Amino acid sequence: MKRFDWMQKEIRNLKGKGLFTNIRTLSSPQGAWLIVDNKKVLNFCSNNYLGLANHPKLKEAAQSAIKKYGVGPAAVRTIAGTMDLHNELEERIAKFKGAEAAITFQSGFAANLGTIPALVGKKDVVFSDELNHASIIDGCRLSGARVVRYIHCDPNHLEQVIKENEDTYEKAIIITDGVFSMDGDIAPLDRLQEIAEGYDILLAVDDAHGEGVLGKGGRGIVDHFNLHGKVDIEIGTFSKAFGVIGGIVAGNAIIIDWLKQRGRPFLFSSAMTPPDVAACIAAVDILESSTEYVDKLWKNAEYFKSEMSINGFDIGHSKTPITPIMLGDAPLAQNMSKDLFENGIFATPIGYPTVPKGKARIRVMISAAHSQEDLNQGLEKFIKSGKDLGII
Repeated sequence: MKRFDWMQKEIRNLKGKGLFTNIRTLSSPQGAWLIVDNKKVLNFCSNNYLGLANHPKLKEAAQSAIKKYGVGPAAVRTIAGTMDLHNELEERIAKFKGAEAAITFQSGFAANLGTIPALVGKKDVVFSDELNHASIIDGCRLSGARVVRYIHCDPNHLEQVIKENEDTYEKAIIITDGVFSMDGDIAPLDRLQEIAEGYDILLAVDDAHGEGVLGKGGRGIVDHFNLHGKVDIEIGTFSKAFGVIGGIVAGNAIIIDWLKQRGRPFLFSSAMTPPDVAACIAAVDILESSTEYVDKLWKNAEYFKSEMSINGFDIGHSKTPITPIMLGDAPLAQNMSKDLFENGIFATPIGYPTVPKGKARIRVMISAAHSQEDLNQGLEKFIKSGKDLGII
């Protein structure tokens, strides 16, 4: 049918350029090892930073919640969907992050889609890091606000564009990823906060890849920079280090109250399910009780990154456990991923539009779930593949 012709053409083009995404299927819980497409493989690409996605305490909490509350809330939060579990999670996560208050959304993506349009509109401006996540970009588009991008992690350029746009807007917000998910670098939040305060502009940080990773016991980027009470909005997710699902916004109590009135996913989409909420609370319990998992994550990451660098791989400029294996060429990234999979390593290729053209890579996600033996086996396979493909 002709109405599908353009899609078929685009798919052929993606395949020809090595940009077509091959979606593999898991038939096991998340962990250091997975069953993927009926093959047992070592997992190097999940966001399960702390190995909590299959933790017994989280599973037990979810099962108990189902017995008490059922499977779903069957309503939006403002009508009949707010359960005492939701309130407990929001109170607990606000305390954990050292914030005045918090609100939960259905996902981290939904948190950005709900927050940005609630704070700025057509007469306003968003000052946005040029490498911000797609959910921030889409939130900005939905808001209708004018977007002024500043050079990646460059506070001086941010201040320059603020000065250039003074008196051209009613309200403004500065927004940045905390940890940039593709490169693993960290936003200079301390400098951004100084600029935001100096120009009386709201400051928001998406801490999706910082929660459970940065700061004391995984309390995030605000804790990492000791900026408690100075960053207006912390947006994040329970789907990575916490091992569950759901979005979170923590920060100034006035902003949280406002989001409960105007955050559209909060108002018009059913609440997080009881088992998910209970599992998130259990994850907070674990992080509050010990830094064991966070410490193990960093130990594993530092070892893996050091060995990859020593063996000649370009791992970019990551300051976190995220380890990009920079390859440049998208077909090469796909070929390496396929070769690794055939040798028992699950590491997916990432190309355009997730990263810029010419910046294709294998992004390795290290986890506290990996043993020393796992890491050594992974290193052995990466080195072999790198040599076979002429990368190192």
